[in-house]
Amino acid sequence: MTSTDVRNEAEDSGPSGYAAARLRLLQEGARSGPPRRSALAELTDEWLSGLFTAGAEGLRGVSLVAVGGYGRGELSPRSDLDLVLLHDGSDTAGIAALADRIWYPVWDLGLALDHSVRTPAEARRTAAEDLKVQLGLLDARHLAGDLGVTAGLRTAVLADWRNQAPKRLPELQELCAERAERQGELQYLLEPDLKEARGGLRDATALRAVAASWLADAPREGLDDARRRLLDVRDALHLATGRAGDRLALQEQDQVAAELGLLDADTLLRQVYEAARVISYASDVTWREVGRVLRSRSVRPRLRAMLGGGKPATDRSPLAEGVVEQDGEVVLARAARPERDPVLPLRAAAAAAQAGLPLSLHAVRRLAASVRPLPTPWPAEARDQLVTLLGSGRPTVEVWEALEAEGLITRLLPDWERVRCRPQRNAVHVWTVDRHLIETAVRASEFTRRVSRPDLLLVAALLHDIGKGWPGDHSVAGEIIVKDVAARIGFDRADVTVLSTLVRHHLLLVDTATRRDLDDPATVRAVAEAVGTQGTLHLLHALTEADALATGPAAWSSWRASLVTDLVKRVAAVLAGDDLDAPEAAVTAEQERLAIEALATGSPVLSLRAQTEPAPEDQPSGDPEPLGVELLIAVPDQPGVLPAVAGVLALHRLTVRTAELRTLDLPDGVEGAVLLLDWRVSAEYGSLPQATRLRADLVRTLDGTLDIAGRLAERDAAYPRRRGWIAPPTTVSVHPAASRHATVIEVRAQDAPGLLFRLGRALEDEGLRVRSMHVSTLGANAVDAFYVTGTDGQPLPPDEATTAARKLEELLRA
Repeated sequence: MTSTDVRNEAEDSGPSGYAAARLRLLQEGARSGPPRRSALAELTDEWLSGLFTAGAEGLRGVSLVAVGGYGRGELSPRSDLDLVLLHDGSDTAGIAALADRIWYPVWDLGLALDHSVRTPAEARRTAAEDLKVQLGLLDARHLAGDLGVTAGLRTAVLADWRNQAPKRLPELQELCAERAERQGELQYLLEPDLKEARGGLRDATALRAVAASWLADAPREGLDDARRRLLDVRDALHLATGRAGDRLALQEQDQVAAELGLLDADTLLRQVYEAARVISYASDVTWREVGRVLRSRSVRPRLRAMLGGGKPATDRSPLAEGVVEQDGEVVLARAARPERDPVLPLRAAAAAAQAGLPLSLHAVRRLAASVRPLPTPWPAEARDQLVTLLGSGRPTVEVWEALEAEGLITRLLPDWERVRCRPQRNAVHVWTVDRHLIETAVRASEFTRRVSRPDLLLVAALLHDIGKGWPGDHSVAGEIIVKDVAARIGFDRADVTVLSTLVRHHLLLVDTATRRDLDDPATVRAVAEAVGTQGTLHLLHALTEADALATGPAAWSSWRASLVTDLVKRVAAVLAGDDLDAPEAAVTAEQERLAIEALATGSPVLSLRAQTEPAPEDQPSGDPEPLGVELLIAVPDQPGVLPAVAGVLALHRLTVRTAELRTLDLPDGVEGAVLLLDWRVSAEYGSLPQATRLRADLVRTLDGTLDIAGRLAERDAAYPRRRGWIAPPTTVSVHPAASRHATVIEVRAQDAPGLLFRLGRALEDEGLRVRSMHVSTLGANAVDAFYVTGTDGQPLPPDEATTAARKLEELLRA
């Protein structure tokens, strides 16, 4: 039956004919989606127009108007009919009779009706008082009667909306936020409300209203398709249940999936989540743009008055190479060339997350359109930027979603596609698989001070459930996937082994602690054999807690935490053994040459050279991969070397990636002691300074003519304070059993310019001698171990070591 046939049957048979035609239309299996909604709206238009015409004889200045969803032509099988009867107020009795002629047949058929009878002036006044009414009128569509009355109202309502947009849009945003707080996020709910939840049909309608204001517009790519998919699901829900409603209950999902021709309920939910994610992201971008426009409108008149009418320039503050902040967003620098810089997406994302700022839509789309794929394995910078992004706490979520909205995440991590928007049918879980992985990384970022390798913790958090996209035990599947992903990211074989162990056994501690007898030695030995080392054990402990906290409130408790901690202590005792100092590396010819020159001149000597590693085994003909720049410094042994070198590097905006400090044993016949600092550094921006400038500033610092502390304090005071993520507190701990020859003080802190300078000066002020130092900067985390002795060259007494650690912690937390 064609649409014309259906309309003719409705017209010929009155209400009963409309009911029959409506039923026939809804039962047509070949017609669904937008065509059926349009046909249903058209059929209803014809019927209501007939009712209007039959009752409006002799009336003038009257029209029947569809508003809201019906006005948009989006009639689902059980949708309300939103109608307004407009009139000029000249014949109230005739209008009342006409209303009865229209409303009662609708009610008689059991159709839900939202109706009103108003003059255009009354409609405008009501809209001014009630935002929901105004939103409905924005979609007003003429059905019957005086077209001029309808057109006049539409014109007036749109004009009112645009004139009042600076006031009404913040009200609409607040309304959306309150609704999201009540209903939750559609993209994560197991029983979502397709209309009211965040990312649902209400939000899609709100975006249409923003666009109608001419103040801002939503990113349109994929938005119409997302709205269509949610409407299709609502249609199927109405047909499956035979009643109106927007909540997709668990018991109805299989039937709705079958109605849509989908494989199963999980496929249905995944499609719903994908659509909701598009709408949610579009909402975030749109409301951010609305805020920016409203701020600029309020500030610009004052600025113009102050500047004599000139247009103020927009500040652009550098955040990283090729990345700047502009107007509260992270954008690409004018000189950025994404097509030549494959690390730029990760660098921009890490900078945005660290600053607590959103990535601009334009920047993400430009990156998606032009950036080259990363080589395999990734360069070291890409790996570091990923770790920094993952370790940035709560801002990571918004930045990750921006990358994912433009397909950049699946380009970086192809295995992500299998877990993207994947539902978890477990009441304990509150997130989809992919969001749970990001939430676990966010939680893990709070525990980076508890482990020696924060980078491995964060990457394991991101990937621990990656196997849920495959059949079978997800831990077993995940172990296989992670071996490949970690190698592709650029981790060495030892780190790949640790990561695969963490993923394979990420449930081991909590399962064992809650399901096994911890007093049975076999239980503890089995866990010890699985984890292998104390370092892996502590990583697994942190991952276990982060995973549980990211799962939901029911997944972690003080009882579970105490059981897991008890298990970890028992396993650590089994794994403990003699912990001898690692033998010092042999002195190279280059190091010996620098040391002898430093003794001969009585001043620092240094060299800068690029570090490389051989090409991967599967690329024997490839070029070596650059690892950074190695800075070798030899200095005659004297007080203040460590803070002096660290301060000079900070002054020249050099980031320390790794560092070692030790006293060299020189050949027989060469008198004097030389400190050797072997550091790997990189420039925050631009190119490295010349070695001669570094040496000159180091000489001046050591002889007291360059006030490093003052210069760094001035720069820090001028640096703009950002509203980014609040880092977890610094921890300083003493490890008395780590060495027989020195006291090991370990500092775990947020990496920052001048951190090593402050630490070195604090140790000097305490009268401690640094025997050796091992610095590791992993993403945004610094893990620095100082092997210190007293002036007598012996390890510190326990009370002195505790006092020194406490003072260091107080200094860094100040």
